[in-house]
Amino acid sequence: MADKKEMTTPNASVGADAGQSSKVFDEHIITHDTAKFNDEFSNCEEKTANIDQIIQRMNDSSFMPVVSMEDIYGMVFSPKEWIIKGILRSGLYILAGAPKVGKSFLVGQIAYHISVGRPLWGYPVHRSLVLYMALEDDHQRLQERMFRMFGVESTKDLYFSISAKNLREGLEEQIAGFVKVHPGTRLIIIDTLKKIRPGDDDTYSYARDYADMTQLKKIADDNGICLLLVHHTRKKDDESDAFNTVSGTNGLTGAADGSFIFAKKRRTDSDAVLQFTGRDLQDQIFYLSKNRETLTWELDRVEVEDFTPPPDPVLIAVSQIVTADTPQWSGSPTELAEALSEDISPIALTKHLNVNAGRLQKDYSIQYRRKTLHEGRRIFLEYIPAES
Repeated sequence: MADKKEMTTPNASVGADAGQSSKVFDEHIITHDTAKFNDEFSNCEEKTANIDQIIQRMNDSSFMPVVSMEDIYGMVFSPKEWIIKGILRSGLYILAGAPKVGKSFLVGQIAYHISVGRPLWGYPVHRSLVLYMALEDDHQRLQERMFRMFGVESTKDLYFSISAKNLREGLEEQIAGFVKVHPGTRLIIIDTLKKIRPGDDDTYSYARDYADMTQLKKIADDNGICLLLVHHTRKKDDESDAFNTVSGTNGLTGAADGSFIFAKKRRTDSDAVLQFTGRDLQDQIFYLSKNRETLTWELDRVEVEDFTPPPDPVLIAVSQIVTADTPQWSGSPTELAEALSEDISPIALTKHLNVNAGRLQKDYSIQYRRKTLHEGRRIFLEYIPAES
């Protein structure tokens, strides 16, 4: 019996250990989960208090939203989408010219090329749906013009409107509604700007011009589109700068992402000059000639502002480890800094890539992403060849 007792004791002990272990394990779970719950509840209370403080501050008339330089360097922005590579991308643009100079034919040509994905003057386009708001035309005139330019080669991706509400009476909702129904829309042309602005020219001022353009800029950005406004020029005493001839005040061009001036020496000329200036884009001058048969504009030559950003050794180093042969890389900032063999700290490297993510993608076809995972911060790099 003693032997049995001695034999059962270890078994009981094992069972007790198992039971005790189970009990201890359960208590550990309960204790751990309770502590975790308390921490989460405390964090939840803290977050709620923070949200309440933020809401209270935002309701304060003296509240001004600000971000620190450190926060700015922590942001990663996707490059703006090209509509016509090197010329036009998402945002707000003005194309101004004298009456009867051929602006409507030019923007009609732009609209058609983008809707069918045909390069314009050799420049690649992003094929997408286009809305052309021809507010000074009727359907018959549009039919005749487009047929003269492109014959029977029609497209379902180019829409026309000959009427619209103005900025104060629902234009914003109309554009948002169209984009919602047609999510592939990337370009909307408004011909002309005057048709969607309430009031008379005599009531316009710099403040009014800038306010209207700011509203239009918001419409473009909110819908992720390029909004191209057709406008008029007028004669001025000082014509040394063509952009000073835009009808209205500098508030129009000042709020736009880019401006085009379309001009001829004489109205009957077949040659024209299209000048462009814009934010973060090179100034360009396009010398055009009209095709007498189709009335489309053809490119003779172009002058481009001579500017090439200096080489970036960090981006060059990244392009040497992420290639078509090794298209993906992921790791911590420290691991990337070691892989690049550059004299740069992981923190500085992360900031550098945050700021230059767009250039890395544009110049080297490398997409940069970063995430904070359980094991810490991770960087993801992927080689994505540009569409031809």
